[in-house]
Amino acid sequence: MTYQGYLIDLDGTIYEGKKRIPAGERFIHGLQERNIPYLFVTNNTTRRPETVQAMLAENFNIETPLEAIYTASLATVDYMNDLGREKTAYVIGEDGLKSAIFEAGYVEDTENPAYVVVGLDTQLTYEKLTIATLAIQKGATFIGTNPDLNIPTERGHLPGAGSLIALLKAATRVEPIFIGKPEAIIMDKALEILGTERSQTVMVGDNYLTDIRAGIDNGFPTLLVLTGFTKPEEVEGLPLAPTHVLNSLDEWSFDEN
Repeated sequence: MTYQGYLIDLDGTIYEGKKRIPAGERFIHGLQERNIPYLFVTNNTTRRPETVQAMLAENFNIETPLEAIYTASLATVDYMNDLGREKTAYVIGEDGLKSAIFEAGYVEDTENPAYVVVGLDTQLTYEKLTIATLAIQKGATFIGTNPDLNIPTERGHLPGAGSLIALLKAATRVEPIFIGKPEAIIMDKALEILGTERSQTVMVGDNYLTDIRAGIDNGFPTLLVLTGFTKPEEVEGLPLAPTHVLNSLDEWSFDEN
């Protein structure tokens, strides 16, 4: 059988930080040459889709249309719009997240917002956490963009959005609503955008806890590539096996899988 469509992680799968993964580039070129639908699905909220598009082209030899990039920021806005509460929000995050929310018509409110949205923020301060804590205690809907406890970089695995969200969960005793992988919210929206059948759409990624569990938990076949977060020695002990496991995306055959 051949898959109708591909949902693909970025960091650790197509590149690692600023480091090229040539097999990832070849994998995308293979999809493009065959006109197979694909969508990059990333938990990274720090960059706008336009920035991701430019970065792929300039640093990783991948030209891709803007509509092929779906970030947790975009999925967060889609979820907020679906909820339909007052369009006020307090956002802890960087440009990719803030621009998506405020350009969608939401207004910042530091006193009594309808939503508190938390993503990765490398300029985090105690005051930001205080504002968010008080707003959640007053009844704001607490949204976490993604549960990633760490982010892979050249320096190592640094604190991710999930670590910041865990702090606010401890401070408020309120469970956040997570949007990004492995949650159903981003996966259902991604499938809607791609327009393929769930059972014929494979989730490709390097992180078993987010990418692969996103597929397994939501009814997608999965392809784990061992170029990033999940290491080869961990595969045997995984609680639920991925559909496919590869050391490199160069090992993948689009016509026989």
